[in-house]
Amino acid sequence: MDRLGVTVPEQLERQTKWLTEHWLWLLDTSVLPSLPALPSALDVGSGPGLVAESISSRLNITCLDSDLASVQGCRSRGLKAVRGDAHYLPFPDRSFDMAYCSFALLWFRDPLKAVNEMLRVSRSWVLLLAEPDHGGRIDHPEGLLPLKEIILNGMKQEGADPLMGRKLRSLCSALDMDADIGIHPGAWSLRRMRKEAEGEWDWISRTVGGTAHLETLRREWDRALEQGTLFYHVPTFYAIIRK
Repeated sequence: MDRLGVTVPEQLERQTKWLTEHWLWLLDTSVLPSLPALPSALDVGSGPGLVAESISSRLNITCLDSDLASVQGCRSRGLKAVRGDAHYLPFPDRSFDMAYCSFALLWFRDPLKAVNEMLRVSRSWVLLLAEPDHGGRIDHPEGLLPLKEIILNGMKQEGADPLMGRKLRSLCSALDMDADIGIHPGAWSLRRMRKEAEGEWDWISRTVGGTAHLETLRREWDRALEQGTLFYHVPTFYAIIRK
C-alpha cells in the first residue's frame, strides 16, 4: 500500500467544490501558458477521481491509486486510471508534462519519496495542489477551542500527518527544488458557513469518534451556528514546482 489511510469521499467532494476555482486559476496563470494545449498529467493518489474530473477541461489526466475501488471510481467518470504505488510510479522518466496530487501527501508513508517520484515522471511541473494543516485550525467561539487537539489526535490515530501543509517547503528543499508556496482562500460568508457546518461536523465526528466531550462541543457548535458566531478555518497549502 502506498498510503496509510484516505480522505473519505464525502469530505473529498466538499474539498473539491471549495477549491476547484482556485486550482483552475493557478493552472491558467502559472502553469498552462508554458505547456501545449491539453497537456498530459498524472494524478497521484487520485482517489475516486473527483479532483481529476474537476480540472479535466484543462488537462489530459491519467489517475493512479493503490485502491482498486478508487481506480474503478475514476474509470466510471470516464477518466484513464491505473493501479499503482505512489512511491514506485509505474512509468518511465519524463512520461508526463506534469504530475500532481491533492489531499494525499498527509496519508503517504513516505511523502518525500512520493514527491521525488512525481519529479521523476514529470517533464516540467509538479503541483502539490492541496495539503491541509490542521495544527493551524481556528475554531470560534472559545468553547470550541478543544476541537483542534481532538482532531489532531484522531487524525494521527488514523495514520495521517495533520501538519503536512506546513511541511511542503521542507519537502521541496530536501529534494533541492524551489517552489512557489501559498495558501488557498478559505474564509466564508455566514450563509456559506451555515451550509457547510453539518458536513464539517460529520467529518469531525468520523475522525475523532463519539465521546462525551464531543457531545458537549456539538451543543456549543449548534448554539454558535444558531447565533451566527460560528467560525472555523483550516489553512490549506499548495506548492508549485517547475523543474
